[in-house]
Amino acid sequence: MNDTIYGQLETAARRAYRRGIQTGSGGNLSARCEGGMIVKSSGGSFADCCRDGSGFVETDLSGNILEGQAGKPTREVFLHGLMYRIADWTGGVMHCHSPWAIAWACGGKALPMVTLHMSLKLGCEIPVLDIPSACVRPEDETAVRRLFEENPRLPAFILASHGVVALGKDVLEAEHNAELVEETAQIAVLKALLYR
Repeated sequence: MNDTIYGQLETAARRAYRRGIQTGSGGNLSARCEGGMIVKSSGGSFADCCRDGSGFVETDLSGNILEGQAGKPTREVFLHGLMYRIADWTGGVMHCHSPWAIAWACGGKALPMVTLHMSLKLGCEIPVLDIPSACVRPEDETAVRRLFEENPRLPAFILASHGVVALGKDVLEAEHNAELVEETAQIAVLKALLYR
């Protein structure tokens, strides 16, 4: 089972890197697995994530490294575990620092459904959450939970000045949702510039 999950993680990570929604060594992704989750290791690049397990570490949903694992999980390990605890339908999480989504979120307004594609695929505006930190902390849990109380099937949200957090039934769907948020943000920014 984990062989399949590692294959999906590699595919999602490399696709996000090629598409430019995450560059350098930033961003992180994860997949739910038996006993917890598989998350990107700290400091590595999406381009270095492999189906052989390189670039990942297995933890429980609290971020504790499982026995026999080496490496250090992403500093966003709390965020990933929180997503699986809040949204039990979620099988994968993609967090990336995609530029158009970050630019849109600087305005503080939810990303509107400016395209039929977004309306069809995501079906809701994407909220912006302003957390004054480079990572989601335990003290931010209430604010994140509030988003899912308003929409239990929320496919994504944007952290202001930080990036997209996208969810899916698996990590491949989460990555696709992150791409769609980024594409929609680009269109929304261009529309705002062209028709103000």
